[in-house]
Amino acid sequence: MADFNDPRTFWWRNAVVYQVYVRSFADSDGDGIGDLPGITSRLPHLADLGVDALWITPFYTSPQHDHGYDVADYCDVDPLFGSLSDADDLVARAHELGLRVVVDLVPNHTSDEHEWFKAALAAGPGSPERARYLFRDSEDGNPPNNWASVFGGPAWTQVDDGQWYLHLFDSTQPDLDWRNPEVPAMFEGVLRFWLERGVDGFRVDVAHGLFKEASLRDQVVAEDETAGSPQGRAGDSEMVERTVRDEPMWDQPEVHEVYRRWHQILDEYGADRMAVAEAWTSTVESMAAFVRPDELDQTFNFAWLLAEWSAETFAEVITDTLASIEQTDASPTWVLSNHDVTRHVTRYGGGEQGLARGRAATLAMLALPGSSYLYQGEELGLEQVDVAPEHRQDPSFLRTGEVGRDGCRVPIPWSGTEAPYGFGPGAEQPWIPQPADWAALTVEAQTGDPSSTLEFYREALRARREFAWTAGDEVEVLEAGPDALVLRRGPLTVVLNCGDAPVELPEGELLLASGPVEDGKLPADTAAWLR
Repeated sequence: MADFNDPRTFWWRNAVVYQVYVRSFADSDGDGIGDLPGITSRLPHLADLGVDALWITPFYTSPQHDHGYDVADYCDVDPLFGSLSDADDLVARAHELGLRVVVDLVPNHTSDEHEWFKAALAAGPGSPERARYLFRDSEDGNPPNNWASVFGGPAWTQVDDGQWYLHLFDSTQPDLDWRNPEVPAMFEGVLRFWLERGVDGFRVDVAHGLFKEASLRDQVVAEDETAGSPQGRAGDSEMVERTVRDEPMWDQPEVHEVYRRWHQILDEYGADRMAVAEAWTSTVESMAAFVRPDELDQTFNFAWLLAEWSAETFAEVITDTLASIEQTDASPTWVLSNHDVTRHVTRYGGGEQGLARGRAATLAMLALPGSSYLYQGEELGLEQVDVAPEHRQDPSFLRTGEVGRDGCRVPIPWSGTEAPYGFGPGAEQPWIPQPADWAALTVEAQTGDPSSTLEFYREALRARREFAWTAGDEVEVLEAGPDALVLRRGPLTVVLNCGDAPVELPEGELLLASGPVEDGKLPADTAAWLR
């Protein structure tokens, strides 16, 4: 058994964390939009599923131009989602059920409706109020530099008096100037506010983006490149190999001093409080810098999500990931889907094949040391939804006209045979309409069906608990030919068949498989655990 006095056994090191997209999880009041009381009412589902924690996307006061990632008040709850007392109730109920609560923190930018930004506009050029943001003059009437917004178009917007402000995301999300001491002071207060309310950790949005090169120089762009780079929350356009290498707007060395200070604050509230970074960096070495012992506890590792369906690629991801964090003593993280990308069942081909591959990749992921992050609805086998243009609300779609991230954000189905499938008490479609063919995918329909994806996830998470703390951190990738991934972690052997033909399973007790296994052969697009 694990020694829970050993700091290596902090809860997050081997946790399964379930991401709740607050607008789309559960609606308590019938307005078609998810809320905090709705989440609280459905916490037993997460406890029954077998996760260790939930991460909740932003629920703070916001005009909702980017669905909460444009924060107007970091220390209050938007009335759309409830109240501070609802947040307290959620944390208390989660703790009663043995679940930890991680909340989203958005430090790179505020909403343009934050009191600081409104004061900056009113105060004018050269004022202390404007110094909290990145306002600049331009001599030629063009933006101060060539940087592009992650959501499309220029990263600068001009105000009435002629100055420009930087926004690496939407124009309603002005970037803060972290070299101004008022900015880190404000966020230290925000951390303490939520720690005192009992939250167990923070997911740090765009953690690599707080500092820009002080000169705000032009980005050097090669002839075959465009300004900007895949960072933050721009959706599937980011889920590609990075080609832009000169990035004066990202991953500056000063950011690490911020996280050293945050580490001290978290420790003041108990050694079991944590923070995980969303940090898109150019190398595994720069990613590992965020999880040095005196900085953040984890950083999202998107390599598993980015990997093609290939045994060789999966093996490379595992080997490279474990090697990258070996010197930091941090625990790795693994993820297949989130609120910014196409759901993995669809990425793997959709339909029966996509679902089979999704289940297999999940089972392989859950066998690895470290934390696994699940995205709401993946336990139901949900695919990406083709949202009609009139229902799309993603700011990247509104700025570019390209299909954005709405298709992975459709509210999840709980019960019944037609929309809103128990999502809320009303009879109307929720904020993004649900498909007409989801009746067989609800939690109610899948519960008790041993062949369902939901019961597969429940069984896999039960089995994982037996090995998460006892199988060790060493993973051996065994030679198994081009189509099979075979891993050994302590007493556990994992086989993932990425080929077209069945493969022979090694000797051992079959603990669990993502699909049917016959005569000791593992079918294509299937994974198995053996002891």
